[in-house]
Amino acid sequence: MRTVLIVFLVLCLFALLLAGLYMLSMMTKRRPKSGFYAKLGDCHYAHRGLHAIQSGIPENSIRAFRLAANNSYGAELDVRMSRDGRLVVMHDESLKRTTGANASVSAVTTQVLNQLTLENTREKVPYLEDVLPLFSGKTPLLIELKPENGNHEELTRRVCNLLKQYPELDYMIESFDPRVLMWLRKHRPDIIRGQLSENFFKDELCTLSPVMRFLMSNMMANFLTRPDFIAYKFEDREDLAPGLCRKLWGPQFIWWVVPSQEEANPLIEQGDMLIFEGFAAK
Repeated sequence: MRTVLIVFLVLCLFALLLAGLYMLSMMTKRRPKSGFYAKLGDCHYAHRGLHAIQSGIPENSIRAFRLAANNSYGAELDVRMSRDGRLVVMHDESLKRTTGANASVSAVTTQVLNQLTLENTREKVPYLEDVLPLFSGKTPLLIELKPENGNHEELTRRVCNLLKQYPELDYMIESFDPRVLMWLRKHRPDIIRGQLSENFFKDELCTLSPVMRFLMSNMMANFLTRPDFIAYKFEDREDLAPGLCRKLWGPQFIWWVVPSQEEANPLIEQGDMLIFEGFAAK
């Protein structure tokens, strides 16, 4: 009986240790009491710009970004790197869905990209340097970096070097890849950085191993990256990980992608930020 009790106590202590490490692993910076970095937190972010393909305005297009800025919205956008090192604003690695080209962004050069148009419109594939002037001195940008084939350092460095040229631009950088945030923490700690996440077990397109799905869903690299904010999938907002992270560490939360004003209102009331699509957020 005594042996059983000892084993039980040891298992309990081990479980408590694991629970403690789990909670520590998702450590973030706390949301400042005075608000979230001035006007960055006072703005709603149009997902891939204020796009509406039924009106001939494709996602991640110059026209969509101009509309967002002109209507006092910030914008969320995606950045990848082409084969010749250009910073391409494109969500998918494959160009097929948005341009019809059977190729990937990282495999083509500027010469190829310049010949493509977006979603059967006249809109060209934009580069990051085309978008930044639209928001400089106006509304902020939420820039998602999408590394491919181990280019996280080069991609992050190139984006940061370009952003230096726009001192009047307000922006944040986010990524699913913790290595991007680790680079920022080491080399550009002044830049507001955020960890993108979701419940990867619900994502049918996810190619991560079960172990990596668990680690990423629970933001367990936060203790290394110390993000300023968490950008979590709106549909997964009731899951354990984001709720526990909020209670333990109190970070700023940004939810993607909020589909209606009705669902946006309670998020705004609790001080969260939102990336919206399909409606005019207020």
